[in-house]
Amino acid sequence: MQHVIIYCHGFLSSPQSVKAQQTLQYIQAHYPKLTVEIPELPHYPADAAKMLESLVEKHQGKHLRFIGSSMGGYLSTYLVEKYTGKAVLINPAVKPFELLRNYLGEHQNPYTDKNFTLTEEHIDQLLALNTASLLAPENYWVLLQTGDETLDYRQAEQKYQRSKLTIEEGGDHSFVDYQQHLASILAFLLRD
Repeated sequence: MQHVIIYCHGFLSSPQSVKAQQTLQYIQAHYPKLTVEIPELPHYPADAAKMLESLVEKHQGKHLRFIGSSMGGYLSTYLVEKYTGKAVLINPAVKPFELLRNYLGEHQNPYTDKNFTLTEEHIDQLLALNTASLLAPENYWVLLQTGDETLDYRQAEQKYQRSKLTIEEGGDHSFVDYQQHLASILAFLLRD
């Protein structure tokens, strides 16, 4: 059965982000026949979930694999719990509905220059996508760096404690030296 990799970027990010591009280039170089999707996710959680669900449905019957960074990790967890599959999460958001309360108001995406407004309604949308527990924790590999200045890595360490965990000292929210893990990430995702 064919595998499909869906890369989910983070909040205020895009398919043009460094990690998304490193992932795409690695897959094209080493797995040229592998289907990889890196959608530009809408800024609003319900719209992002809807877009990802339609992408999942488009690839129904294939092995679903996700790579999610930050907010993309939160969305990837939602998708794995809803549809099954496997995911590698990079400094994933665990409680973005708490964190983003500090970000209500106007924003501009630095990659796309698109403007949008974050409201309480969007916080509620994030809450609706929350996965309180994991049905199959072994389907996740979570990569964390303790120097993440945006998220408290310990939240992910606790939520995914029964999953494969890699915790590196230092680093930052972007996950320094991400590309050095790509061979292992693909090996984990493509192992059935």
